[in-house]
Amino acid sequence: MTKHSTLYYNKAYWDQQYYAKKTGWDIGYIATPIKEYIDQLTDKTLKILIPGAGNAYEAEYLIRKGFKNTYILEFAQLPIANLLERFPDFPKENIIQIDFFTFQGQFDLIIEHTFFSSLQPKTRINYVDKVYELLKPSGKLVGLLFNKKFGKPYPPFGGDKKVYINLFRNNFKINTLEIAYNSIKPRQDNELFIIFEKK
Repeated sequence: MTKHSTLYYNKAYWDQQYYAKKTGWDIGYIATPIKEYIDQLTDKTLKILIPGAGNAYEAEYLIRKGFKNTYILEFAQLPIANLLERFPDFPKENIIQIDFFTFQGQFDLIIEHTFFSSLQPKTRINYVDKVYELLKPSGKLVGLLFNKKFGKPYPPFGGDKKVYINLFRNNFKINTLEIAYNSIKPRQDNELFIIFEKK
């Protein structure tokens, strides 16, 4: 455990959520806004990181499309087992089980989907700093953030445009921060699609 860890940021907690099937964040496939972003990428050499990847549908999609430099970070064991059962050829050397905040590397693109919302709001600045550190110059953070405040003392923790602008604007150029027009129906108007570029 690091100084960044919280009650909800530890392996045991997330292992239990998966084994108890308390995985409401998991829609069972790649989120449409992220899929459509990936579909317009042409550089297959991009080095991509997906932190808190869960069942890693985005990573599976990327690898199958030829983005061989796609890596996932995941605490819990069960979602990794699920990924390898679905896709035995997923490169095991691209699966990293380590604390996100201690991980070292350099990436062109970091994909965000529900990991940020698992972190207590008081620790989010640590996420911003770590993403900045992990991205190469002009690298991008792309994905989805909740456009909703859940009002609960446990994950997911939501937010809104103003909260995110205040968090990210010092380190990132905010290229896109808009309601995702192509969210799945249950999340319509409750997700913001983001493209933040490292300054």
